[in-house]
Amino acid sequence: MNHFSNPHAVAHYAEGPPRLVPGFADMQRMARALLAESAPHDARVLVLGAGGGLELKVFADAEPGWSFDGVDPSAPMLALALDTIGAHAPRVTLHEGYVDAAPDGPFDAAACLLTMHFMPFEERARTVRAIHRRLRPGAPFVVAHMSAGEDDRERARWLARDEAFAVSAGVPPEEARRRREGLARQLPILSPRQDEALLRDGGFQDVELFYVAGVFRGWIGFA
Repeated sequence: MNHFSNPHAVAHYAEGPPRLVPGFADMQRMARALLAESAPHDARVLVLGAGGGLELKVFADAEPGWSFDGVDPSAPMLALALDTIGAHAPRVTLHEGYVDAAPDGPFDAAACLLTMHFMPFEERARTVRAIHRRLRPGAPFVVAHMSAGEDDRERARWLARDEAFAVSAGVPPEEARRRREGLARQLPILSPRQDEALLRDGGFQDVELFYVAGVFRGWIGFA
């Protein structure tokens, strides 16, 4: 069963990122602030990987004039997102699927947080290009995900540090070890250099790093 279709995993999803992603809440606030620098007060915003609704709620709480299209391949996670956003639901349209399920736009801003590390290289490159096509010229895009190491050895060192961080957050050591091994085996984690190149090759300009925390990195770029 896919992790994000597992009822137990979905029910406890909201507990994970704040515990396992260093500076998670601040990363979300920074992403919102960066989008707001150039997005209008009535912006239409595309959120890819919107299942769970955590960033949707942060954005909607801070920006009462924004409307959102959220895309995610997991129906249970979209249902969770609807619960999470609560009273903001009239401003949010949810779409089940991958980037091709998103409306054509044009959007005034876009975000993709903690999602792209699940995508193989070619799928990630295609997704970046598809987001770019849906944005107005000059619109901001914020993205954050696992990105570490220029080679397998360096990446393994950072994943070991991520394991240690999980243990420090209260994850039992054996569970943290299994998590690290699963991440190393299953996720196509790229280097920061590769991730930045994908953004530029996908059409984004003025790409800047805004978030670094352990194995996680975040960037902003403009269509």
